[in-house]
Amino acid sequence: MFRTLMTSTAIVIALGGPAVAETFEVKMLNKGENGRMIFEPSALRIAAGDTVKFLATDLGHNAESVKGMMPEGAESFKGKINEEIEVTFPEAGFYGVQCKPHFAMGMVMAVAVGDEAIAPDSFLEGRLPKKAKERFEEALSGL
Repeated sequence: MFRTLMTSTAIVIALGGPAVAETFEVKMLNKGENGRMIFEPSALRIAAGDTVKFLATDLGHNAESVKGMMPEGAESFKGKINEEIEVTFPEAGFYGVQCKPHFAMGMVMAVAVGDEAIAPDSFLEGRLPKKAKERFEEALSGL
């Protein structure tokens, strides 16, 4: 029995176990280290299949995808106000995330999935409020 267990363990180690997806937490805040109405952190680099849990730390916020700021084939998501939402990101690429009520105030974040170094030129092409665009640019520079 012991020999079988050791052999099985050795085989699993030799072949490499399955990759374990990670979960990252992002706070939705009225005020944080980098200003008012922010996601903290404002940018994440994760692996395909990882999950981001958006925490309703302060009331009045949600997390949802920004139309046109996702990789082709990715599904949009929309959390409810004052509620946590967990989003798994299966597609590699760059995602824009917003708090809908505070989008014009710049409450946005960028999620980079995979190893692509920089966001495509089209990522910031759409019509964005000035403050949101500035914060996206800051977030992307930190990835």
